[in-house]
Amino acid sequence: MADDILKNIPLPADLPENWTSGQIIAPTGAEAGLDEQHGYNYLMMQVNNAQRAAKALNEGKLSLSGDTMTGPLILPDGLTALGYANNAGNRNAMPPRDRSLGTPTTEHFEMIANDKYNELFLGDYWTVEGVDWVIGDFKFWHNTGDTACTKPHVVVFPRNNLYTYNFNPTNTTEGGYVGSDLYKNGLTQAKQMATAAFGSAHILNHREHLVNSVTNGKPTGTDWYDSTVELMNENMAYGSRQFSPMPDGATDPWNTCRNHTIDKSQLSLFRYEPWMICNRSWYWLRDVVSTTSFANAGIDGDADRAYASSSNGIRPVVGIC
Repeated sequence: MADDILKNIPLPADLPENWTSGQIIAPTGAEAGLDEQHGYNYLMMQVNNAQRAAKALNEGKLSLSGDTMTGPLILPDGLTALGYANNAGNRNAMPPRDRSLGTPTTEHFEMIANDKYNELFLGDYWTVEGVDWVIGDFKFWHNTGDTACTKPHVVVFPRNNLYTYNFNPTNTTEGGYVGSDLYKNGLTQAKQMATAAFGSAHILNHREHLVNSVTNGKPTGTDWYDSTVELMNENMAYGSRQFSPMPDGATDPWNTCRNHTIDKSQLSLFRYEPWMICNRSWYWLRDVVSTTSFANAGIDGDADRAYASSSNGIRPVVGIC
């Protein structure tokens, strides 16, 4: 860019540096028996050229914000810098930034509502009352549900468990996730904390397909439910099922292994930073594993399961809109 700006402003850098004391100067070097560069007019012409060049460079530079660059930005070794869009797909494809966002602001909510995530990236987090709410995905539930989810949103989860709770008072998975005490009562505090952090108007309400019946340790009933704050399932944490039952190919899965879910993908942040899956504490996942156990994420980073009466961490996901 500088070469283009300066191509019509000669700057030969040939002003003499060998002046001696008492030397005669003149408008032209020839009048004093010297070469052209020793002339006073030549000297002033080059000073003026330098001033014009500095002015042209200043006018041609990009401002620190709000300006537009046309053409590629060339880096050392011939590399070219690439720009990025601020949409959800781009944010899910970009490496995490892991920067503190402070507390939620009106500007943050406007970015989400406008589907333009200018200053929001994977791994960024809001801190409210000592809880870090980490951005794990952008528009994860978009276009899912028996009623389509159309609101732009980000998915957040707490860095550490919010508290501990038993899935059920006894070691049973009867009734599945929806029939459990944890679903009915154990998420109440998490919902209150999320609402206090972001405001009820900014908690996404979407539709989830959840297990409500279990036969012989396998999910055999599901239905659609309104959802605001839920436990993750194994797919969201690991990208696949680990302990929850899968169809055996011999029987109809609709009646014998009904693991229908819209949460079929891993959260984008976990793909980039799998160490974020483990927070060095056990926490519940919502998948039925057997007649007595639900899935959980282990304290030492392994996929695990625990008896329903165990007290494990609550680390839910929440959509912020």
